[in-house]
Amino acid sequence: QVQLVESGGGLVQPGGSLRLSCTASGSIFRIVAMGWYRQAPGKERELVASISVGHGTDYADSVRGRFTISNDIGMNAWYLQMNRLKPEDSAVYYCNLRGYVDYTTHQEYWGQGTHVTVSS
Repeated sequence: QVQLVESGGGLVQPGGSLRLSCTASGSIFRIVAMGWYRQAPGKERELVASISVGHGTDYADSVRGRFTISNDIGMNAWYLQMNRLKPEDSAVYYCNLRGYVDYTTHQEYWGQGTHVTVSS
């Protein structure tokens, strides 16, 4: 069973930076994508950034140019560097992993969520 553990959230002033980390434990046959989602109070969960194996990165328009997703496949880890943070970036951030546990069975996993608050 794959488990995702996140770290790095917290309180930061507008214009500041934070780096989120996600580490996956357990075994997965083939990774399809690693990503970050966020959910603000009263809003739906939305994709922030993702890395698809063989297809590169994707970003929400609202964060493109400010956030950077990266990964370390050897460590089963991925990261979200968030710069020039805005109050509207405040949310619970979830890491996400999609892949196959065998040749045909697709699975999706979520982290427990980490709070990011951007406020002066």
